[in-house]
Amino acid sequence: MEDMYIKVPVAVKAKVTEDLKLKIIGDLQNTIKQMELDLEQFEARAKEVMNQAASNLNMLPALREQIDVERQKRVAAKTDAEAKLKRAEALELGAEIGHGTLERVVKIAVGTDLDALMGAEILTEDGKVIAFRE
Repeated sequence: MEDMYIKVPVAVKAKVTEDLKLKIIGDLQNTIKQMELDLEQFEARAKEVMNQAASNLNMLPALREQIDVERQKRVAAKTDAEAKLKRAEALELGAEIGHGTLERVVKIAVGTDLDALMGAEILTEDGKVIAFRE
């Protein structure tokens, strides 16, 4: 066998523009608002369930623990989203941020530099490809 075709990852990076920054911030703000609404609904439902289970004292501790675990998960997710929002607000225009990964098929042969193939990048600006890097 002289050569073969393989799939290798290609990092996609986005150049931060005002539009991209505003989109990221807007998406995160919407996510946080939705999380707040979900948390409010969860708290209301948890209160209902606790009231219904109040007559069964054997169930209450386990139920309370389950509710606390779920509450902590939701609060942690919201805190994480808020941290992402702060990082997004601090993004500098012109900076490059990771925007995902794609794959490409390449032909390799004996002596091919795999490290060079693995470092390929696509740079985008406002959704359009502006550069390929190897």
